[in-house]
Amino acid sequence: MQALEAIAEAPFPGVPVLKSEEGGFGRRLYGWLFECHGFWHNVALIVPSALFVMYLAYQARKSFAKLSHGRSHIMIAYYGFLWLVSLLNLAWCSLQAWECTSGRELPWNILSLLTSSGMLFLEVSLMAFILQGNYASGLEALTRTFIVSGLVVGLDVLLKAIYLFGFAIPLFIDDNEDTHRMKWGLWVVHKLILSAVYGFILFMYKSKWRERLPARPAFYNYITIMFCLNATALLSCALTGHGAAFGFWLYNVTVVCYHAFYLPLLYVTFLADFFQEEDLHLENVYYSELKDAGFFDADWQ
Repeated sequence: MQALEAIAEAPFPGVPVLKSEEGGFGRRLYGWLFECHGFWHNVALIVPSALFVMYLAYQARKSFAKLSHGRSHIMIAYYGFLWLVSLLNLAWCSLQAWECTSGRELPWNILSLLTSSGMLFLEVSLMAFILQGNYASGLEALTRTFIVSGLVVGLDVLLKAIYLFGFAIPLFIDDNEDTHRMKWGLWVVHKLILSAVYGFILFMYKSKWRERLPARPAFYNYITIMFCLNATALLSCALTGHGAAFGFWLYNVTVVCYHAFYLPLLYVTFLADFFQEEDLHLENVYYSELKDAGFFDADWQ
C-alpha cells in the first residue's frame, strides 16, 4: 500500500521535447527510436502494427477474391476501411517522435485525430452491427450501420477539434507536467461512455435479451476484452487527472495495447470468420457440382 502511495505522489512524468530534427541520419534514427517515449514503447507499437499491415497485404489477393464472390456490402466496406485505418495507425505508431518534436505539434495532432477517429468508427460500426442481432447484409444494413457510426464519430471529432484548436488543450501530447484537468476530464467521459456501452452489451448477453444478439463466442469475447480495456483506461484517466503518476503509466499501457492489438482483434472477430465461411461455402458448391456431374455415383454402387 505504501509503495502505491509513493508512486501516486511521485512527480508527474513528462516526455522529453526534442528541439529540432537537425543532425545526420544516425542522430535522427536514434531520436526516432530511443528518445521521446523510449525504445521499448516504440517497438511495442511499431512491430505489431507493421506485422498486421504485412499480413493484410499477404492476404490481399485472396481476400479481394472472396469479398468479390460474397458481395457483402458490409464486409467490403469494412475491409476497405480497415486497410485505411491500419495504414493510419502504422503511421501514428511510427511517428511517435513527432509528439516530442517542437514544430510538429500540428501534424501530430491531425494525424492523431484522424487515427483515433478511424479506429473509433470501426468500434462503433461493430457495436452497431452486433446490436442488430444478425448477419444483416446489403445496402440498407450498410447504410444504417454507417450512418450511426458517422454521426457518433462526427460528434466526437468536433468535440476533440474544439478542445485542440479552440481551447489549445493538448489532447494527444503528454509532454507537460500539468495534469490538464479539462483534457483528462474529456478522456474520462469518453472512456466512460464506451465502457457503459460495452457493459450494456455484456449485460444483454447474460440476460433474457441474449437471443437478440449474434450467438457467436467470438463476439462475446471481443465485447469482454473491450469492456476490460476501456474500464482500465477509465480508471487510469481518472487517476491521471488527479496527478497520480501510476495512472499516467497505466494510461500509456492501455494506449499501447489499443493501438498495437485492437485492429488484429477486430479482424479476428469480424472478418476472419467471414473468410472462413466463404471457404466452406465454396467447398460445398464445388462438392455439389461434382455430385451433380455424377462423380460420386460409384460410391453408391
